[in-house]
Amino acid sequence: MSKMMKRLVLMTIAVGFLLQVAGCAVIGRDKDYRSFSAQSTNQIVPGKTTAAEAIRLFGAPTQVVKLSNGNAYIYTRSVSKAFGLWLIAVTFANYDRQYDQIVLFFDNNNVLTHYGSSMHSDEASYGMPF
Repeated sequence: MSKMMKRLVLMTIAVGFLLQVAGCAVIGRDKDYRSFSAQSTNQIVPGKTTAAEAIRLFGAPTQVVKLSNGNAYIYTRSVSKAFGLWLIAVTFANYDRQYDQIVLFFDNNNVLTHYGSSMHSDEASYGMPF
């Protein structure tokens, strides 16, 4: 193999390597924010708290579900975190979304009968996809 041919092969390998290594990384975060807190649930009392009081504490619900014996007010927020690594021939990505949710059940007189909550949005994390 001639000296010129060896240089051409080495340059082709070097350019190929650089193109393979070249890429980009992306880190992102999205927060679907609603103005409620886990501590607010300490202020609600089944049999006593009204729907109007709940709206004052938590704001407008994300969703209202009509039930046969009243309504359910659903409050949801989420935090999403993503990491992506794009190389020329390979893409790696990780996406994690965690939710906080409070569900309040009201009877036909708009008095709270019971509620439930799940708070996990703080657990959303960035991470490598492997």
